[in-house]
Amino acid sequence: MIDDDAHPTAGPTGRRRVAVVAAEAPDAVGPYAHAATASGLGALYLSGQTPIDPSTGELAGGDVAEQTRQVFTNLRSVLSAAQLTFDDVIKINVYLVSMDDFTAMNTVYAANFTPPYPARTTVAVAGLPLGARVEIELVAATPR
Repeated sequence: MIDDDAHPTAGPTGRRRVAVVAAEAPDAVGPYAHAATASGLGALYLSGQTPIDPSTGELAGGDVAEQTRQVFTNLRSVLSAAQLTFDDVIKINVYLVSMDDFTAMNTVYAANFTPPYPARTTVAVAGLPLGARVEIELVAATPR
């Protein structure tokens, strides 16, 4: 659901920040929205999703393929709340705690997209919240 009242005043640019709250995604673990845009921007920025199962509040199973599948389920829920799909995604950032997990993550990733693929960056990080092995954030195009 798009929360038009999350920030009722416009910033210096005259654009108003609009938050997306996805009931089917896990609760945010900090002071941030599942996703946000600004009026007239033409893009929706999704916060990074870790493999938290929204029904339990716990991390999904141990292997990175299973964790990546849960991350994509969570991202799909946020996109759906904004009436978007993976076909609207234009940029993705993937964070892995080990590049040894790249192939397993990439196999799951590839199952969620068709050509032309979105732009993507994948980096290794020292750690992720709650001991997750993968986190993914993305940007989707929206109607202006």
